[in-house]
This record gives sequence, C-alpha cells and structure tokens, in this order.
Amino acid sequence: MPVLAESELAVMFWAGKDPCETLKWAMSFGVSAGQLGIPGDYPLDGAGPAWKSAASSLNFRIYTVFAAYEGESYADVEAVRKTVGFVPPATRASREARTLEVSQFAHEIGAPSIATHIGCVPANRNDPDYIAVAALVRGICDRAAQINQTFALETGQESAAELLAFIREVDRPNLGINFDPANMILYGTGEPVEALERLQAKVLSVHCKDGKWPTGPGVLGVETPLGHGEVNWKRFLTQLEKGGYREPLAIEREEPDAVRRATDLQSGLAFLRELKLSDR
Repeated sequence: MPVLAESELAVMFWAGKDPCETLKWAMSFGVSAGQLGIPGDYPLDGAGPAWKSAASSLNFRIYTVFAAYEGESYADVEAVRKTVGFVPPATRASREARTLEVSQFAHEIGAPSIATHIGCVPANRNDPDYIAVAALVRGICDRAAQINQTFALETGQESAAELLAFIREVDRPNLGINFDPANMILYGTGEPVEALERLQAKVLSVHCKDGKWPTGPGVLGVETPLGHGEVNWKRFLTQLEKGGYREPLAIEREEPDAVRRATDLQSGLAFLRELKLSDR
C-alpha cells in the first residue's frame, strides 16, 4: 500500500512583493498548497486582502503562515542562541507583537495555523528566560485560540524531550509542532525518527528537508537537497503514517541561490512522489 496516500505534497515559500506572482511561482512545482513564510521586514499592514484574493483566484491553499524576525542569524549555534526567536530579552516584546501581527494576517487570509522558531529555550524550567518565553507563548496561544488558530513550534533547537516538556509547561491545546527532521540533524539534537515517535501526538505540520550532522561542537550541520542527507525518509514517512498523520508534506529548501533552490525543490518533490508511491 502506498505510504501517506492521503497527504498532499506542498512547498514552503516566502512572501514576495506581488502575491499572485509568488503563488504562481509556488504552483510551478505542481502543487496547490503551501506554507507561507513572512520575512521580519515584510509589511503586513493592509496586506491580507491581496493575499486572500490571490490565493482564491488561483485556488491555492495557504495552511500555515511562518513568522521570521529581523536580526536573526543562523550562522552557527551561538548565533542562533543570541538572535533567534523569543529567547533574546532585548527583542522579545517586539517579536511578540510581530507574531500577533502575523497571526492576524493569517486569519485574514484564511490560514488556520501560524508557526515560528521560538529560539533555544533553556533546559532549566526555573531559568527566567524559560519562564518568560513560556508565558509569551501561552499568551500567543490564547490570542490565536480566539480566532480558531493553532500555533506550531519548529523542531530542531531542543531535543524531543525538552520540546515536549516545554509544550506541557505552556499547557495550551492549540500549541503543537511543525516537525522538521533535518533540523534535528542540523542542530545535533536527536535522531529524527526517534524524535518523531516521541512527539507525534503534537505534530500539526511537517517540513521535508534534509541535511548532514554537525562535524564538531558549536557548528551547525549542512543542509542538502532532499534525499542527499542523513534523514531516513522511508522510516520517517512510515512513522508519520503509523502515527495517523494525514496533513500535507511541505518540501523546504533553504538554498540562497534561486536557480539551485528551484531545481532542488523540483527534484525533492519528485523524490517524495516516488517514495509515496512505493509500498511500505
């Protein structure tokens, strides 16, 4: 029987100046659904109607809106710790406000979920930053719940056990996970399939991305085109199906060169289609 027969393929893409052109680019890969990333400096004031109209006219479904923030750096592990998500105190309030703005935008275009990297949350639940970030996420969840929206945390910067403990600490029913198996490898935080087994009940959405393990302390692993890294995709997709996952599989490629990124997205989708058609 084909694996994940009910899960459609999708792409993760980033907002451009013109919504129609951006969605047509996403659709050029043969998909009709995707996750929309919002750069930290992208103007959202009044942007909702144009995106909603474009998606409607093209019959394209945006099911998650991802928030990124100005000043973030993914150069290495230390840069991530200092600059990413809600953990850095100096930018916490402005990023909370930006996330709520993204949430409202998602609501306006009909996307039922928002997501982000919240940063490297301290392992110690008594750490002031841990307490502050948990309270912030709790507040975002409460606001999102008012508009029937879920909030997904991207995997990778914590181990499965640490992420699950944080979600339990926040204790909100609309808080879940956007599971990215490559990030578990890139950050060296856990074998992806084992992590998925532990977190599956909280998985709202999935990124299909690949990569290789870090070669030393403090450095990140290297992202690769799908099928060229160290994610065991057959095991990963089988575990997703075993856990009852039926939502889209969104391929993501963080290659800065636009031509290579498009080529890798196309070959990655072909790789996934072949896997989905194979027997478990």
